[in-house]
Parts: sequence; structure tokens; C-alpha cells
Amino acid sequence: MIEIQNITKIYGKQTVLKNVTAKLEEGKIYGLVGVNGSGKTTLMRCICGFTRPTSGKVIVNGKVIGKDVDFPESTGIIIETPGFLAHYSGLRNLKLLAGVSHKADEARARAVMKMVKLNPDNKKTVGQYSLGMRQRLGIAQAIMEDPRFLILDEPFNGLDKHGVAEIRELLLDLKAAGKTILLASHNDEDIRILCDHVYEMDGGVLRERTA
Repeated sequence: MIEIQNITKIYGKQTVLKNVTAKLEEGKIYGLVGVNGSGKTTLMRCICGFTRPTSGKVIVNGKVIGKDVDFPESTGIIIETPGFLAHYSGLRNLKLLAGVSHKADEARARAVMKMVKLNPDNKKTVGQYSLGMRQRLGIAQAIMEDPRFLILDEPFNGLDKHGVAEIRELLLDLKAAGKTILLASHNDEDIRILCDHVYEMDGGVLRERTA
């Protein structure tokens, strides 16, 4: 479970998040909608431990982020553009990432590439990938260690209609496996098809959509 308790984030004279509170339960997909600059990405960064809130706290799996742990355990993340080594293949990139935490191996890296419809034996470097291929690889990276929680900021960026349908199906499968997913999308259809609950962010204020 992810608990967001009275999070406020202030940069200089600008309050980006205003007393944000929410609870995300296991086995559900939560949508986060709002215009650019409304605070969505900042909230996601606070959940992931990349940004420290000015006040309030985030609790993931019973541990306070920034106090008990620096970053949430068992969490897969896509925030902004996924970063990879451009001169290596997709598989090589995933193998290098797996070697950092030792929570995945080459077999798992190959498996998740196939899950997102990428060929792990493709020798093309990531620098030669299309935007959609890079996005698929980013999703593969996020799920590679079989995390309990997924924080996905615009996960459908760069995907064509067929790719969007494939990744939607994957996310629903992950939900069925008990994962907790928070995703931001500008596409109302993504939100309608995928999400059990929807939160709207407006000027740093979070409200749950009730209809």
C-alpha cells in the first residue's frame, strides 16, 4: 500500500503540491490527470523519493520515504524520458541494470522484453530505437524486477495505436497479478479503460474524481 499524507512541496515562492493526501491499495490501477504544471510529476517524484516534500510524508509498504528508506522498495518507475546507454542494445541495457540490484537475470530481461513486444535478440542499439521502442524498453525496465508498485508517468508516449493496446493489456495483467499501479496520462481513453480510481490534480490540489 502507498499512503500519501498531507504532502506539501514548495519551490521558492511557488507551492507545487498543497496538502495532498491519498491511499493506493494493492491490485488496483489509479489514474492521475491534470494539465502540464499541475503537480502530477512532482507528486510522483515525491512518492519515488526523488524529491523530498516540504512537509508531510509518503509511506510505501509501511516505510516512510526519506526516513526509513531513501527510495521505495519493490517499485518500478517511469518518470519523464527513460534513460539508457544509446550505444548498447536493449537487452544489454537491461542486463546492466539487473546487475546493479541482482534481482533479475538475463532470462528475466529477455522475458520482459518479449512482454512489451521487443525482440531481445535484436542487435540494434537503443540510439537507433524509435520513440515507441524506447518507451517499450522503459516499461520493460520498470517491470523487470517484478515490483509490487508501478509509478508510470505518461507510459503510452510514442506508442502507436497497436502499441497502446498491447501495453494496456499488459497493465491489466499486472493489476490482475496484484500490482498497484499509479499512472498519469493525457488520454481520457487510457484512464477510462484502465483505472479503478481517478485523481485530478489542479494547481497542486488533489481531488478524487467521483463520477
